[in-house]
Amino acid sequence: MFNLRSVTVDVEKQTAVIQSGAILGEVYHGIWVKSKVLGFPAGICPTVGVGGHLSGGGYGNLLRKYGLSVDHVIDAQIVDVNGRILDKVSMGDDLFWAIRGGGGASFGVILSYTVKLVSVPETVTVFRVEQTLDQNASLTDMVYQWQQLAPVTDDRLFLRMLIQPVSSKVTKGKKTIRSSVLAEFLGGAEELVSLLNKEFPLLGLKKESCLEMSWIDSVVWWANFDVGTSPDVLLDRNLDSANFLKRKSDYVQTPISKDGLEWLWKKMIELGKTGLVFNAYGGKMNEIPASETPFPHRAGNLFKIQYSVNWEEDGLEADRNFTTQIRRLYSYMTPFVSKNPRSAYLNYRDLDIGVNNQDKNSYQEGEVFGVKYFNSNYERLVKVKTAVDPDNFFRNEQSIPPRPSRSHSEATKLLWSCLLTWKLMGGLICLQIFHDYKGTWFS
Repeated sequence: MFNLRSVTVDVEKQTAVIQSGAILGEVYHGIWVKSKVLGFPAGICPTVGVGGHLSGGGYGNLLRKYGLSVDHVIDAQIVDVNGRILDKVSMGDDLFWAIRGGGGASFGVILSYTVKLVSVPETVTVFRVEQTLDQNASLTDMVYQWQQLAPVTDDRLFLRMLIQPVSSKVTKGKKTIRSSVLAEFLGGAEELVSLLNKEFPLLGLKKESCLEMSWIDSVVWWANFDVGTSPDVLLDRNLDSANFLKRKSDYVQTPISKDGLEWLWKKMIELGKTGLVFNAYGGKMNEIPASETPFPHRAGNLFKIQYSVNWEEDGLEADRNFTTQIRRLYSYMTPFVSKNPRSAYLNYRDLDIGVNNQDKNSYQEGEVFGVKYFNSNYERLVKVKTAVDPDNFFRNEQSIPPRPSRSHSEATKLLWSCLLTWKLMGGLICLQIFHDYKGTWFS
């Protein structure tokens, strides 16, 4: 898809048409060239591809103010299973709903998205503040306070927290826990420091830790480039390294207690390398209904966790070591995260939570991971899949399966059952059955 990567910005309409082979860095750069006060809410990694990012939800450091990337998609082009190029009107409401958070790869080949851009101020503020457990005994209290504040503070403020086991600088040969709080504030440093000193005193933020810059420079900063680096670096599609990694995800709906955090630190130190990334929700995320898009993780979630482990060693032994480590931490977190289902984020693809073998049990296998990714939206995605790709041409290990078809004999049995039901109960249930399933069973 990398040959389809144009980014066409219309400043007057505040829209952009973005082909799915573009990377996020090209999107941000294309917007910046045309306007210094327009932006787009998407991820911080500039080499992430647009097609997957937007079709799976897409989030970044503007989500508390503006929500997800998919919340700003106003049109799309998709090639369906019959080879037709469809837009929002010709694909219909259901398919357009599905490819805004349900993953495009289950339904067709997405060529482009048309998005509504958002306003950004001329000056934004960022900072990174680090603390370690061996140098700050109140780190646990600070993390607990972050959970209380980050989802409810001013929606112009996004607070991300990284928790990692690191080598201690106090006790040689020992490990400790390091917390890194990173922020994006749509405003000036003085206002931000005043806000956090009042609401988040345990962070101890000082003005000299803050950097005021333009929005595009903040994009470069979040991508870990030095301050002052030209935004042209965002056009670089070539990774400078290719290490091994694994990611998993969770959602937290009740703050983790201080005792729970202390226990967690011990387990992370024992494991050795796997880290956690806390991404605060709230703000705009609380205002959009869970059924608005296939992405359901809205109100009620305080923050999302990304489990993260990277390694450079090749070979099966290293793979087993680090993947076992992250899976154990995921298991340890069970008491602290969402339940029934234990939810997950589609764009952190995690084959541990279920795999579809695309056989006669496809529907049942798909439900295992589908409900975790999409909660109550899963069945609607199955309905869309059944309508647009009933033979399951577009499929992968975690694609949405079509509803299973019924044999002629099963359909006949259902028909006689319906006739009996009609006689006994007035026909209402029978009519509902025909309404729900006639397209699949009797076409």
